[in-house]
Amino acid sequence: MADFLYGVNPVTEALQGGSRTPLELLVVKGDAGPRLQTLIELAKSRQVRVSFLPRTELDRLAGHSHHQGVLLKLTPFAYHSLDELLAVWRNSGLSAFFLLLDGITDPHNFGAILRSAEVVGCHGVIVAKDRSCPVTPVVEKTAAGALSHLPLCQVTNLARAIDELKVAGIWCYGLAGEEGAEDLFRAGLSGNLALVVGSEGKGLRPNIRKHCDGLLAIPMRGQVGSLNASVAAGVALFEVLRQNMTDG
Repeated sequence: MADFLYGVNPVTEALQGGSRTPLELLVVKGDAGPRLQTLIELAKSRQVRVSFLPRTELDRLAGHSHHQGVLLKLTPFAYHSLDELLAVWRNSGLSAFFLLLDGITDPHNFGAILRSAEVVGCHGVIVAKDRSCPVTPVVEKTAAGALSHLPLCQVTNLARAIDELKVAGIWCYGLAGEEGAEDLFRAGLSGNLALVVGSEGKGLRPNIRKHCDGLLAIPMRGQVGSLNASVAAGVALFEVLRQNMTDG
């Protein structure tokens, strides 16, 4: 079964290249402004079929009206294997930088985290098959095209994946706001590294904590005791990037 992606920016990224094959561009009938016209020309240059449909039909296919007048029919999302992610890292010639997500179920949080991971140059994101949000149109739109460039791996056992990364020489740090965790901004985070981020509310599961090489905490001064999961992940990802840029 094919998937539908919506929104001008995500559709543009998908047409320009990515792991999924565009099958058909669906554009609102009679209202193709400059941005949609650019998409139409891009699709035709990629030999992608273009069809014009009433807005009510686009609403039906998207399941809502917030599609900006355009949908892209794509082949189903294909996850990468862990071996493929490791190959991407080894071929890059750079220090390893991976992100593992433990129990992120909100599509907006998931998409925002994927966007941050791509921006900082992660070699891939690893999620568990269970207790995880699947790749949906909401995820792809929130990620703003990140999945056209960022490998995403789905594993049956996240703890085992952590152990495999450690065997490959990658230090794995869990993000946890608990006593005994090291201050994120004082920790040495250069070299081969993977961050593990837990769900909003429950955080990292005990078994996942146990498999990490260490725990990191974001220092806070306010009265609210926690951050949104996507914000916390973004802070940690950019701190890793900052340290590696400084060391480089």
